[in-house]
Amino acid sequence: MSGLFVALEGGDGAGKSTQADLLVAWLRSSGRPAVRTHEPGDSPIGPAVRDLLLSASSDGLSAWAEALLYAADRAEHVSAVVRPALEAGAVVVSDRYLDSSVAYQGVGRGLGAERIEQISLWATGALRPDLTVLLDLDPAHARSRATGPADRLESEPLRFHHEVRQAFLGLASRDPHRYLVIDASGGVDEVQKAIRRALGPLLAAIEPLP
Repeated sequence: MSGLFVALEGGDGAGKSTQADLLVAWLRSSGRPAVRTHEPGDSPIGPAVRDLLLSASSDGLSAWAEALLYAADRAEHVSAVVRPALEAGAVVVSDRYLDSSVAYQGVGRGLGAERIEQISLWATGALRPDLTVLLDLDPAHARSRATGPADRLESEPLRFHHEVRQAFLGLASRDPHRYLVIDASGGVDEVQKAIRRALGPLLAAIEPLP
């Protein structure tokens, strides 16, 4: 594939959506085709799965059902959105990807990080991002940023979100060449500049547009 796959990861409230929007706008202004996407929910079946996963009406959903719904959503997301865009030479910027399942369901829900990772790798044909940007932020700080009602996962106690944070940091330390860890408590522009600096060499390595 001739494109480039970038995933933004981190806890709720870390600023992933804002940074994804800014990054895609910058890429497009530079003449790069860029696709802004997210998980869960950005595929033909995605909105229905997202509602099942995050709605308060799904309270009581088993941890395994939750994990498998995320994997099903990701399988369709990669098949319908991510791979076609990469094959067309676009830069794909995804707000969440595989590592979110490892952190939230594998560690937070206690289902086993390795097992959950393998399920998602199977579901996606082993597609991994070229760069994973981890926006690291203390969960208490992140919660103070909230402006709307919390969804089912956001409503979990702080202890759960601390475990998720440590899981993300553990993933990054295991494969530091593929991760960029950024202190997300900094200013929006400062964080964006750090992402662009890390992405520069990767952009230079892919085939330029005609």
